[in-house]
Amino acid sequence: MATYSIAPQVLLERAAGLRAKYQTAKPFPHIVIDDFFPVDIVEAACAEFPKPGEIAWQRFQNSREVKLAFNDEALLGPAIRDLIWQMNSQVFLRFLERLTGIENLIPDPQLSGGGMHQIVRGGKLGVHIDFNKHGPYQLDRRLNLLLYLNKDWREEYGGHLEFWDEGMTRCEQRILPVFNRVALFSTTEKSWHGHPNALACPEGWSRKSIALYYYTNGRDDGAKAPEHTTVFRDRPGERGPKDLGGGLHLRDFVPPILWRGLKRLAGR
Repeated sequence: MATYSIAPQVLLERAAGLRAKYQTAKPFPHIVIDDFFPVDIVEAACAEFPKPGEIAWQRFQNSREVKLAFNDEALLGPAIRDLIWQMNSQVFLRFLERLTGIENLIPDPQLSGGGMHQIVRGGKLGVHIDFNKHGPYQLDRRLNLLLYLNKDWREEYGGHLEFWDEGMTRCEQRILPVFNRVALFSTTEKSWHGHPNALACPEGWSRKSIALYYYTNGRDDGAKAPEHTTVFRDRPGERGPKDLGGGLHLRDFVPPILWRGLKRLAGR
């Protein structure tokens, strides 16, 4: 019979001790917790994590993001599937509610946008805010949780999760995606985040994570906004493609040779 990796009471005590730190963090509520799960649990998930060519990964490759994703629960390995089930459990939701102060959290059994994520050398994910509504359920997205699975990860490999201020003037937090580290943060119209610098890990390595998102039916934090998909923004000094709205960009739909011609005509 399956058991919880962390005793429920231990989780609740941990949440109570970290709540103030989470809620006062800048530039938006967040927390980073190291050595979150028992090592053997995360080791097993790492051993199962598929390489880029082993399964039918969903591939994102455009000017803003170069990454792989997979969310078909039926095809996940047992260790990864068990981790996801535990993080979507009643016990874990109570932990998140006590930690964040957000009540009545709802998990996403469809893993929309979540599941396994992988970025290979040279990949990236531009600074953005996430889609704010669960499409089929029309629930409000409230939390992102990322569990990193990268053993022996060095600072020079990059892959930092960056948190930017509301005006996109400076990066206020940089989080290295090391093994068994959890990054949890509130999702609003101001939670600008990403992995915008090209990954510099050795060839054959990759930045691996399990991503879960949590929702509520309505929100009481004054952060309501019209429904939108992922919205990207440039960092200072960057000049990204023209935004078409909803996170879509002209360059993503134009062949490279035509894009270069359009830039010349525009005198850019």
